[in-house]
Amino acid sequence: MMTRAGEDLASPDHACAVPSSDEQLWEMSAEFVGAGLSAREQVTYFDDGTVEAVLERLDDNRVPVADSLQTGQLTVVAAEHTRAALRSPLEAVRETVLDLIDSSIESGWTGFRMTGQFSYGLRRAGGIGLPEYDAALADVLRGRPARLLCFFDRRHYPDEAIGLMRSLHDKEIEAPAIYDDNLLRITSIGPAALRLAGEVDHSNRPRIRRLLETTLDQAQRSHDAPTDITLDLSSLRFLDVAGAVSLVHTAEEFPSTHRLVLTGVRQRVLRVLDRCGAPFAAQLTVEPRPEPREQSRGGAMP
Repeated sequence: MMTRAGEDLASPDHACAVPSSDEQLWEMSAEFVGAGLSAREQVTYFDDGTVEAVLERLDDNRVPVADSLQTGQLTVVAAEHTRAALRSPLEAVRETVLDLIDSSIESGWTGFRMTGQFSYGLRRAGGIGLPEYDAALADVLRGRPARLLCFFDRRHYPDEAIGLMRSLHDKEIEAPAIYDDNLLRITSIGPAALRLAGEVDHSNRPRIRRLLETTLDQAQRSHDAPTDITLDLSSLRFLDVAGAVSLVHTAEEFPSTHRLVLTGVRQRVLRVLDRCGAPFAAQLTVEPRPEPREQSRGGAMP
């Protein structure tokens, strides 16, 4: 069964996802983790080199990451411990996950959820592989207040392995995008509102302008559409000069009845926009991104 991301990321007990880009992987990971934190579940993230991007995306989403790490509601299992777990016997894996679930309930959390990167399991020599580990985890989770989202991203998994692991899951989470070129990912976040994540350069710059023109046209034709066309840039790490000029010029072409609003703008992107005339564009509003707080990182597996 296929399902969409969003609210569904709060509910599956054992699902998989097949991201087609790093931005989609980080987006879905952060949504799944954030949903667990909001539900007062204890969350464990098994790292294999991606946790910094996921924590940054959680901060972009205004999730109180530092507080969650400090209270122990969110734990990051370091990469070396994740890899050690994937080399462990199946019975040891079962016991570890059972202990994590029991401990979370005893500590007063409403449940337990886990996710992360498990591609290291593909490199294990011998008969036991990811299908066996996945089956063992599914057996542990069954009937318990626990959730698992397995990621099989195309950067780490060959197509054959992805096909096999998909067949072993009853539910697959999808997160559709308006545009995703592995450098920039654009998603809809509401009426006349888009989110840009990644980097803007010459290869994807024209797509943004076309989307803004289309969104403005739809807003003008609708009686109840917002007059603000919003771009959430919280997760936009790079904007080239030509891209900044394009945004400013597009805003200058807006009618007086509408505005282009850029929210969550990082300091690096903000400096480029300022140099390209953003402060002087009447129909452009730029809202800087609050500086993220320092975050401590988790460590070993309990």
